[in-house]
Amino acid sequence: MADRCHPLGVVSGPGGAVRPKCTPVFDENTLPAGLRKEHRTKPGVWGVIRVLEGRLRYHVLDPVSETILDPDCPGLVLPDQPHFVEPLGPMRIQVEFYDRMPAHAHPLRTGKLGLSAFSG
Repeated sequence: MADRCHPLGVVSGPGGAVRPKCTPVFDENTLPAGLRKEHRTKPGVWGVIRVLEGRLRYHVLDPVSETILDPDCPGLVLPDQPHFVEPLGPMRIQVEFYDRMPAHAHPLRTGKLGLSAFSG
């Protein structure tokens, strides 16, 4: 994912492509406690939870929903939406942050992305 993300912020990549700001890769042992309890992105900040290996339960608190994320099903985090995640065994994840809805996300679905093509 190094070619897709930039750890210091959104920057232009080769050909002017925008790369999102990303967290480090976390596993079931290094996933911060803050992500395991209720939290939210700032207003205007969208997130994409990418599961690199394994599975992760994604709880959205308003509106209430629960989705199992895996490498084929990334999760969409809406701005200022309360949520938390729960590892389901061994896993590795990374979270991307955007200042607008990611281009490949379907606007009518919450809790997960509307297009599987976005996982690639």
